Amino acid sequence: MPSCIGMSVNVPAYLERIGYSGLVSPTVDTLRGVHHAHMLAVPFENLDIWRKRKIVLDPERFVHKVVDERRGGFCYELNGAFAALLQAIGFRVTLLSARAARDDGSYGQEFDHLTLRVDLDETWLADVGFGDAFLEPLQLKIGLDQKQGMRKFSIIKSDGVLLLARKYGWFRKPEYSFTLTPRKLEEFAGMCHYHQTSRNSPFTRKRVCTRAIPEGRITLTDRRLIVTKGSVRDEHPVTSQEQWYELLREHFGVVLYQAAELGRKAGSKSGDGTGAFKTIATSS
Repeated sequence: MPSCIGMSVNVPAYLERIGYSGLVSPTVDTLRGVHHAHMLAVPFENLDIWRKRKIVLDPERFVHKVVDERRGGFCYELNGAFAALLQAIGFRVTLLSARAARDDGSYGQEFDHLTLRVDLDETWLADVGFGDAFLEPLQLKIGLDQKQGMRKFSIIKSDGVLLLARKYGWFRKPEYSFTLTPRKLEEFAGMCHYHQTSRNSPFTRKRVCTRAIPEGRITLTDRRLIVTKGSVRDEHPVTSQEQWYELLREHFGVVLYQAAELGRKAGSKSGDGTGAFKTIATSS
């Protein structure tokens, strides 16, 4: 398998960021542990898209954002950073292209989503960049039901591609389709740009920041804080921008300059779009 990300990573700093303190070696136990820890610690979020900060396919910037800025990101960033971490630990990782399932039964374009193949004695599907998905890697075995907590996932073959599906009783709901063709990071550039700029992209429509919690998931949207624990879903209205920023800090450890956001709304720009927007990282 070709090497997918070529860069050095400060592994201890990355592991501290995600709160992982277990053994560090290219084993199944380590893979499960760092994957689970990543899902709990690093949010899936599109805040830089909303703030007009251009996201480029640069693994060093991905890792810097996750580790040093203590931020999250969307699939290209999160799985790009995670691939770099896994390779630094000694795992064999391959980038794969996936196409997210739509409500009408169709799928997105090629390179719509970045997911990861990890090869040990067995082959695994790893993905810390799809939001509300599996907490630990899945065995890449066709037709095997894999239970994680109250959820079941399976990988099935259909029309020459693989489908990641979530099971609801006898019903399987596809999450995304993918193939095992090895990809290079630069191949995702077109769709990365699309998801930052197109009106049809789900990431340009509203702000979202979400991460797993031990009992379920916590999500902050423009107007609501949603906490799901097991089968119980609580929604709390967000009544002001000040409250929104405080919830972002409290639950996700991210502090943004509100003045920069107001400047963006007024149409101010700076250079490549990044100068006016700054992040303060916290270690909450």
